Amino acid sequence: MTVTLPPAISGINIPDTALTRAITEYIRDIETELLFNHSSRVYFFAALAGQNRGLSFNAELLYAATMFHDIGLMPSHSSPNLRFEVDGANAALAFLQSYHIDPSDIEKVWTGIALHTTPGIPQFMHPIIALTTAGVEMDVLGLSYKDYPDNIREAVVAAFPRTPAFKEDIIQSFYDGIKHKPETTFGNVKADVLADKDPHFHRGNFCSIIRCSHWAG
Repeated sequence: MTVTLPPAISGINIPDTALTRAITEYIRDIETELLFNHSSRVYFFAALAGQNRGLSFNAELLYAATMFHDIGLMPSHSSPNLRFEVDGANAALAFLQSYHIDPSDIEKVWTGIALHTTPGIPQFMHPIIALTTAGVEMDVLGLSYKDYPDNIREAVVAAFPRTPAFKEDIIQSFYDGIKHKPETTFGNVKADVLADKDPHFHRGNFCSIIRCSHWAG
């Protein structure tokens, strides 16, 4: 299959390597168009954030982390009892191992994916980890929306379009990917998705777990 790379955006492009081409084909074959385009935008927003912050990062590794970050939402890569973030991280690990990537680099990608829904921590870690979350937060939450000029945002969306109702579409996609294992959302933001979509969902309560433990006092 021929992979057509988009033009550079403000000096940022997808590295034209065997690894990135293989990642593109793999993710495009498995994910929905919604998630593939979302993940591609996340890469550009992440790399642009790195450029703006003056960070040094390996673009191939960042591409791997951003493109695999939501694959755990797909039935083919969803485990019965692990957080979808861990499913995605494990999928990236297996893929990168098949390309004999350095284990320390794979660990950065794994951690970036595993922590991408855990705010307040990734920004203090390695650029691959920090930027993966930054890209996700920009495309889904718009947290740094005003940090990107209009023409840059428009160029990224032109290359990888958002659906007309992307906000609701991505929430539905999250729900579809985690509704079969609600217990895995304890303590993370995806519990909000289940609460929004399922009127019968009861989120876990940290204090209740403490009080109901086997300890006497």
